[in-house]
Amino acid sequence: MRTTLLSVSLLALAACGAAETTAPAAEAETPATETAETTAAPAETAEPAPEIGPAGTYVLDPTHASLTWTVDHFGLSSYTARFTKMDATLEFNPDDASATSLTVTVDPASVETDYPGDYKASHADSPYESWNAQLAQDPTYFNAGEYPEITFTSTEVTQTGPSTGTVTGDLTFLGVTKPVTLDVIYNGTATFPWAPEQPKIGFSATGSLTRSEFGLDKMVPNLGDEIELTIETEFVMATPATDAE
Repeated sequence: MRTTLLSVSLLALAACGAAETTAPAAEAETPATETAETTAAPAETAEPAPEIGPAGTYVLDPTHASLTWTVDHFGLSSYTARFTKMDATLEFNPDDASATSLTVTVDPASVETDYPGDYKASHADSPYESWNAQLAQDPTYFNAGEYPEITFTSTEVTQTGPSTGTVTGDLTFLGVTKPVTLDVIYNGTATFPWAPEQPKIGFSATGSLTRSEFGLDKMVPNLGDEIELTIETEFVMATPATDAE
């Protein structure tokens, strides 16, 4: 009896399975062609590389340049500030990235935090009138009185793609020099009617550094040790191009 019931059950399952697998076949045949026609992914096309500016010596356009930095604040947020005074010279060789070089100077006293409150009201014992001033001048922070410049001098420029590359250089901060590498995107070139013989080129860059390696270890780890850098720059040709198009 059990054998008979088992056989009947198996036959019933087989019949159901056959019905499930064979019945929709006619329905599946029709959409097969439609699916092939409607879901075929379009061929991907690579974006064209931006136009390359001419070779030459370029200087930073300070009205279109920013250097911001962020640091972890007690794990709650990424505290952000920026420097507002900097200078840079770029020797640009579009045919040979290794022949391109960059020098940068940043004024640490130009740090801008956009501190919103009355600093002296909440820091009555501070000898400084603002948080910007304390961060810039205090010996445990940027110590701008003793070290009035932050400098970066490239040592290697490498092209990694049609519009990407890396710039490695020596960063000198608080009297300590360490190598730092920036990931760079070349954004393109433009020439403006008021300066037709002085083309401009633009870059975006990101990088990071470990501040304690430069002697700035105050409040680590409550204030993060790693500093993230975000840079946006435009450079203008210093000397008018002789064959500018």
